[in-house]
Amino acid sequence: MVTRLASVLVALIALFGGIAAARAEVVIVVNKSTQRLTVSVDGATRYQWPVSTARMGYNTPNGTYGVERMEVQWFSRKYDWSPMPHSIFFNGGYAIHGSYEIGRLGTPASHGCIRLHPNNATILYRLVEANRHATRIVVTGDRPSNMYMSNARQRGYVDNDDGPSPRANYGSRARGPYYDGDDDDRPTRSIHGNRARNRGFEDIFNQD
Repeated sequence: MVTRLASVLVALIALFGGIAAARAEVVIVVNKSTQRLTVSVDGATRYQWPVSTARMGYNTPNGTYGVERMEVQWFSRKYDWSPMPHSIFFNGGYAIHGSYEIGRLGTPASHGCIRLHPNNATILYRLVEANRHATRIVVTGDRPSNMYMSNARQRGYVDNDDGPSPRANYGSRARGPYYDGDDDDRPTRSIHGNRARNRGFEDIFNQD
């Protein structure tokens, strides 16, 4: 009887110990001033990665958030179905997600979302998925003023299914800003021709 009771106690300790381990506290801090993301698990720093937050004219909102939803594969509804792999949505359309614009990481370059290297986005997604209800996302700091023009002077890029491809950029003679594929907070463009006929198909995937 004593042996059986001891076995039951050991099993319960193992069960509750496993639950406690599965509920590790994950804190993700995004510092816009340094363009760095730091991940802490149970108070210990585990990862530090460069990111891109909003460039001039756009905003990544400061605050403390929980995880609203997660999508392994997602595409921007508001700009040409640009890929947002391993998206962790924390405030409406704002998300932490992978980006193929890896050359811009470490500088403000997005339209509001928080961009990560795709490999790091995968790691973060799996960690948060296992601890979703014990994850906090903290966005702090200000966009660094010395980086305001860092992206405007680079060559433009257009995202497509095969990744970014270079596009001519004529500096001061350019007729308007270019967009480099991410985020749900971009202006919606009018739809004509085939895209108008496919609107019903798009609406299926645009439900939040």
